[in-house]
Amino acid sequence: MTLEDFTEFTGDDDAEAAGDTGATGDAGAIDGSADGGSVVESDGDDSTADRDGDRNSNSDRDADEFAAYDVEPAGEDAGLGVVSVSQGLRVAEEADETAVKAFVTTGNREAVRIGKYLVVPYPDGERLFCRITALEYAQEFQSDDATEIHARRQMRRDDFTERDYKFMAELDPMSVVYDDADGMSRRMTDRVPKPGAVVEEAADDAEIKTGLKIPEEGVFLGHLSVGGETVRTAATPPTVDYRIKDDYGDGDPLAFRHTLVAGGTGSGKTHASKNVLRQYLDADRTYPMDDGREARMAVVQFDPQDEYAQMHDDNPEMDDGFARKLDREGIAHGGHDDTVALVPESDGATYPGEGHRAERMEFTIPFSMVNEYDMPWLIAGSGLNDNQYSGLLTLLNRFFGDYGSSGTYRQFLSYLDDPALKEELDESGRVHEATFDAVKRRVRGVPGGVFDGDATPITELDHTLVRPGGLSVVPTYHLPSSRQKEIVVLAVSTMLVGDKLSNDPRSDRVKETPLLIGMDEAHNFLADADNVQARKVVDTFTEAAKQGRKERLGLFLITQDPQDVAESVFKQVNTKVVLNLGDEDAIKSVNIPSNLAGKVPYMEKGQMVVYSPDNSEPVELIGLPTCVTRHGD
Repeated sequence: MTLEDFTEFTGDDDAEAAGDTGATGDAGAIDGSADGGSVVESDGDDSTADRDGDRNSNSDRDADEFAAYDVEPAGEDAGLGVVSVSQGLRVAEEADETAVKAFVTTGNREAVRIGKYLVVPYPDGERLFCRITALEYAQEFQSDDATEIHARRQMRRDDFTERDYKFMAELDPMSVVYDDADGMSRRMTDRVPKPGAVVEEAADDAEIKTGLKIPEEGVFLGHLSVGGETVRTAATPPTVDYRIKDDYGDGDPLAFRHTLVAGGTGSGKTHASKNVLRQYLDADRTYPMDDGREARMAVVQFDPQDEYAQMHDDNPEMDDGFARKLDREGIAHGGHDDTVALVPESDGATYPGEGHRAERMEFTIPFSMVNEYDMPWLIAGSGLNDNQYSGLLTLLNRFFGDYGSSGTYRQFLSYLDDPALKEELDESGRVHEATFDAVKRRVRGVPGGVFDGDATPITELDHTLVRPGGLSVVPTYHLPSSRQKEIVVLAVSTMLVGDKLSNDPRSDRVKETPLLIGMDEAHNFLADADNVQARKVVDTFTEAAKQGRKERLGLFLITQDPQDVAESVFKQVNTKVVLNLGDEDAIKSVNIPSNLAGKVPYMEKGQMVVYSPDNSEPVELIGLPTCVTRHGD
């Protein structure tokens, strides 16, 4: 037999091919079964029908009865499907050894999505709370649907007979939920569900929160979602609110274990941050102090774009209906009257502040802070090596020893111009003349007007800067250089941290008030670097993060470049709120579970994932569509 003995197959030949030989007839019968069990008729040849009739000779029904399954119409199923054992049913201590799958009935398949939360009842009333991690079609019949005949016929069809295939959902058991005297509780998964148990979509608000370990009370972040769609329940309201634990009932409030908000430009991170900060300023939110008092939180927010002082004003875009909805859910909203814009003074820089009606007050950075709060790095900038930094310390100690706390930056510059001082320190071996000159150049590089201006020193405004229940915003966008912005932010924040951690604080107000320090563009101030100045800054804030729980000090870091935040600070952050990030390194750095990390580049504005291990399971949320305070132009 040669190649010419074979004829070319064409699409018009399929009917003839189906009834030609025994082998081709089998292919036709197989293809027919994949189309729903119906028999393929041949043109002018009854052999195919005869063979199919022979195949079904063990049944009391004739071939026409196998044209469709005897199933309930779509939408009449009691649940989504049932637990299946066809591919194994196993619950193990190791997650990768667990195998739980459910068969999803035809009428429910369009409603099933990866990430959806489900419950599977046990016979005694307990429920397995789980989520869908994978979906797959599997062959219902022993047929080969990767053939030319099958493909051509499928391409001519206008519909898809879904019941010809099994639709399987792979489930990740998250917890066992059960009723007790306190209402509802959860424990780790320690039981295997029964084969054939009905799988239902989780639709009870309390059950979902219990299954995911979401607190009933706390600081509102957003509403639970899956794949960008809000989870709906049978409750009123139908959404599931996600809250961060904010009391001492079970550990420390998570505000004092620090929060990171990461998101790219246009992701909605400022909108989301305003909504969260507004909750901390709610009049009903207080924290117990060591002396028995209940004190409200003070928030100090460093603002590079002059957006946060808008929190003083109501949002004109919020209608009454949305406001009533927020009231029903216990979400604080409306402008915060106790908002003050503390504006750093700088030569030749004017702060317009046109986007808000908050009170404004100017301040200056006194040079004495360098000594009082041990911040020599404040005037060093970057680039000093260890020897030069040591020389700077020697010069500052000597200067403040001579001038006291009244010494100014201009006086320090004049002090360094004294050739006798340079010669003395060089001859004594304390500061080499080359080191002296390097330090002098660096100190003179500080932008003019940063220190000792005409405004009130920030050290005298502690009662304005930190007010229980008050929001203090420190705008820096009007400052002409990044170095000036850096000096202002680090000076004020380090002053706050210093008084919080000190056993002998200069400000009792700072020490005795719960405090949240919000730092936008945190990567600009808390980055890892090789120079000694950066290490000193990072060490200060690392210690602040470690001691925050004890001192009621929280860091609220906002950034679009989380990979640039120093790791020692990053490791102390418990709650990570991640919005859309397009940079792969940024996504890796936030260290969230892989199933959520894969969603981050595709999230729309306002969508977020929250990873807060001491609060709940990792979840996806949708933030409020309208900011609770004024936002934008």
